[in-house]
Amino acid sequence: MDQAQVETLAAALGEQLLARGEMLATAESCTGGWVAQCATAIAGSSAWFERGFVTYANEAKQEMLGVSAATIASHGAVSEATALAMAEGALAHSRAQWAVAVTGIAGPAGGSAAKPVGTVCFAWAGSDGMRAVATRHFAGDRQQIRAASVACALTGLLERLPPLLA
Repeated sequence: MDQAQVETLAAALGEQLLARGEMLATAESCTGGWVAQCATAIAGSSAWFERGFVTYANEAKQEMLGVSAATIASHGAVSEATALAMAEGALAHSRAQWAVAVTGIAGPAGGSAAKPVGTVCFAWAGSDGMRAVATRHFAGDRQQIRAASVACALTGLLERLPPLLA
């Protein structure tokens, strides 16, 4: 996906959130704020984008989002448990009703046999109690893995938003 395509996804998400009068917060590690950048590239996004947390270091995940050191020690920074804690922390530390979190290994180094380069964990959380997690394995170079991660984060929330009532 290219920048225009991910911004199109962000615009579609923004339309849905705006129609609900709801806001989004992001918690990002390997994408480095790219999800938030796509949201804020949309004119008028201040009506539906509340804030973004870029928590690249484990300490930042703990300090800014309240991710427990035990979660990171037990599951790793790249895990569904950590992604979920990040999303829940984004909700708890914002006024948003929806949060998306991304943590992964974009490469070219940093992978292992258990978690190779391209492993990315996602979490989506809503103030209504909705929680969802997923792990994806993306191919390509660092840029391609990060772009695919941004697209997955946005698409994942679009798919999980409850339908609008008529």
